[in-house]
Amino acid sequence: MERPAHHWIAALLVSIGLSTLAIPAAAQTAPKISDGRVRFGVLTDMNGPTSDLAGPGSVLAAQMAVEDFGGKVLGLPVDVVSADHQMKPDLAANTARQWFDTQQVDAILDLASSPIALAVMEIARQKNRIAFVNGAGTSRITNDACNANTVHTSWDAYSQSYSLVDAVAKQGGDSWFFITLDNAGGHGVERDGMAAVKAAGAKVVGSVRFPLNSPDFSSYVLQAQSSRAKVVALIASGTDSVNAFKAINEFGLNKTQKVVAMVTFIPEVHALGLQAAQGLILNEAFYWDADAGTRQFSERFFARFKKMPDAVHAGIYSSITHYLRAVQAGGTDEAAAVMKKMKETPVDDFYAHGGRIREDGRMVFDMRLVQVKKPAESKKPWDYYQVLATIPAEQAFQPLAKSTCPLIRKP
Repeated sequence: MERPAHHWIAALLVSIGLSTLAIPAAAQTAPKISDGRVRFGVLTDMNGPTSDLAGPGSVLAAQMAVEDFGGKVLGLPVDVVSADHQMKPDLAANTARQWFDTQQVDAILDLASSPIALAVMEIARQKNRIAFVNGAGTSRITNDACNANTVHTSWDAYSQSYSLVDAVAKQGGDSWFFITLDNAGGHGVERDGMAAVKAAGAKVVGSVRFPLNSPDFSSYVLQAQSSRAKVVALIASGTDSVNAFKAINEFGLNKTQKVVAMVTFIPEVHALGLQAAQGLILNEAFYWDADAGTRQFSERFFARFKKMPDAVHAGIYSSITHYLRAVQAGGTDEAAAVMKKMKETPVDDFYAHGGRIREDGRMVFDMRLVQVKKPAESKKPWDYYQVLATIPAEQAFQPLAKSTCPLIRKP
């Protein structure tokens, strides 16, 4: 039987009404991913003095994070590009600008070296993308230079100074001499280190600065030796750190004075060997053999890289995972929305248990005070550290109340 015309009209109106209602609902739930993909850029030092600390290992860590996430977020592909900044801030800034403008990069990671980090985080601010600083330490990143697009995930000058200085001062280290890398990062660690020395009731008797990538530390070590300071603080990383320790051992500085390494990490210890590095006290954001979670990631990393990961590598893996979870939860890769979600959500993985990203972009989490083992104490490959203490997050990092970051609302 043929239906009356008004029934068809009514059915059509109902259909149109339902469709009209359905469109906004679908639009609200559809993922908002720019360019149909999420892309990470690892901007690192591939062949220079910090390439062991960051470099190819950083690229691998990023790839592992993407693979472990399934290679997709919200059904769209995720990938990684990389480049060598050659320790040149202008090259790093140009690469970041090109990545953001033409290569659809959503977030840049690594940024070993403080001048590099300061340059790129400003580009990220201008382009409204995100920068993760995993490999630089100047406290300026979350103080006067801070911005809403940057997260600082690893150590900084403050974390490497106060707890370390306090521990050594309590062991009788009441006079200090500093051998410092002459760049923004070195200056920042030296400034905080000297302030920490004074806060501990000790005194600074002298200091000397060296240029990046120095092959010969003889004159700096001799100055430290002649100062007769009880403690010599070395602020160097990568090959500079290795070269410095060779001179320290050659002149026997470590036999008469205590040497502390404020920005030396496990790759340098590995390069030096336990015979040369034994007894050093340092702070670490990550140690591969700390617990079952760190071992599980590190052994997979070692199987592909033939070296254990350090804090930069582990921090990059953690940063990408946290970012992708934020995109998944928020349904978008828009920078402000992702940053808001990342700050709302605790960072709880093998890298940081109960970590959180503060208003100033500083990610805070527990650090470890460690001492390099003697050769006889090491029971297996890469068994380098004795963990002396866990430094709670609230003690390891500068209190928010002392931050000069313009994003902090002051009462």
